[in-house]
Amino acid sequence: MSQPINISQMQKPVNLIEIAEKGQLKNTGKADPSSFKDMFSKELASSTGVSFSKHAEQRLFSRGIELSDTTMNKISDAINRADTKGSKETLILTDEAALVVSVKNRTVITVFDRDNLREGVVTSIDSAVVL
Repeated sequence: MSQPINISQMQKPVNLIEIAEKGQLKNTGKADPSSFKDMFSKELASSTGVSFSKHAEQRLFSRGIELSDTTMNKISDAINRADTKGSKETLILTDEAALVVSVKNRTVITVFDRDNLREGVVTSIDSAVVL
């Protein structure tokens, strides 16, 4: 006959982060979703001179916002216009989204879809450009 098992000896804390990380892809040469994000943002940056912070990249993907080449060129032009006016942080409104941009660095800091913009307040900007 086997010995009874004490349940209290079987209990231990559960580390949910560790469990979640076990399910993620390891670097096995397979396609990595983050590498697509990196390639996408680098391509956008090289073609227009506009870069995206990691936070802005996450917002684009999580909100399903797609910026066409035409829109990216308009954003680049808007940054140039804001720069000539002496802006440091500007809000750029497009048909698809609203972007908060560091003019000096030509970096998109965060992105809102139009619906989320209606619900909130945008702070830390000194100008706005409407496209």
